[in-house]
Amino acid sequence: MHSILVVGAGMVGSTMAIDLAKNHQVTLSDFQELPLKKALEKCPKLKTMLIDVTQKEVLKKAVRPYDLIISAVPGYLGFETLKSIIKAQKNVVDISFFPENAMELDFLAKTNNVTAVVDCGVAPGMGNIILGHYNEEMKIDDFECFVGGLPIIKKWPFCYKAPFSPMDVIEEYTRPARYIENGFEVVKEALSDCELMEFEQIGTLEAFNSDGLRSLIHTMPHIPNMKEKTLRYPRHVEYIKVLKASGFFNSEPIVINGQSISPIAFTSAILFKEWKLNSKEEEFTVMKINIKGTNSDGRKTVITYDLYDRYCPVSDTSSMARTTGYTATAVANLVLENKFSSQGIFPPELLGKHPSCFQFVIDYLKDRGVHYSKKEIIG
Repeated sequence: MHSILVVGAGMVGSTMAIDLAKNHQVTLSDFQELPLKKALEKCPKLKTMLIDVTQKEVLKKAVRPYDLIISAVPGYLGFETLKSIIKAQKNVVDISFFPENAMELDFLAKTNNVTAVVDCGVAPGMGNIILGHYNEEMKIDDFECFVGGLPIIKKWPFCYKAPFSPMDVIEEYTRPARYIENGFEVVKEALSDCELMEFEQIGTLEAFNSDGLRSLIHTMPHIPNMKEKTLRYPRHVEYIKVLKASGFFNSEPIVINGQSISPIAFTSAILFKEWKLNSKEEEFTVMKINIKGTNSDGRKTVITYDLYDRYCPVSDTSSMARTTGYTATAVANLVLENKFSSQGIFPPELLGKHPSCFQFVIDYLKDRGVHYSKKEIIG
């Protein structure tokens, strides 16, 4: 049995802590009491701790007694939190999806003998693990990933709910989207190239460009075509574009009645209630991955992975928390059991290249009811 500290007690962080507590001694931390109390109601065996990750020396001292740290803080806090954990010489699995380049910390991690797996969720995360696996087995020409988490009940106008903070979601809508086309990096505005797609269990969704490739642009430069698109219900993009074009996502403060306020902070506060995923609210996660290329026999091959996962009423756990969190806890067990022990910063595709690691994660998710169905067409 190992000791683990989960930093961040949001919906996903709490789900990871509860999952890991089945076999390990787990402490869940946050800067607020309320989410810790909610997690304890579900899993009394958890230990809890109040931590403000912006107090870097306090954080470094707090993480030292543990065998592994999982960082589940909001994206804007992620990079500096990861840096502090590495400086404390602790192995870490990170799902904060911060905008900075994690590889900037690679030398620091190696110097401190730290294994750090970043972007370890569903997408980025599981999609990367799958691509990393097949990159070892075939010559890939094309990689596509379509992914989204949505409520079962559509509430006008946005028809959207999230287990993340609105600020992190807005980041998806404002950060320029990068993808690879014919071997060249293309940068487009987020929300661009909107297209309709049909899904058997759901119906019609719309897919749009978002900056989801992240590390794949650098670790898989030999793949000539790669793109990731986010999925939402139809017309969601139109409403978001209206807010964006009207300045609601601007960060530059404006003065109203003598008070200075950031439009994006105001928008995030308004959308928090609108987008908040409530306890026991049913939602689903959908993902489709298409990998096209040539297999070892020289034959054209198309591999498709499909995920459709719903809220679990038995454990009162959201699908997005399950699909994101259990990917990370699978990797956490790989690190704890020394099945992946290389030192440095590792995006998930570099873990997925190892067949045993890939299969461990697939099996771990299946044991928890998260099933990826695979189809393969050859010739």
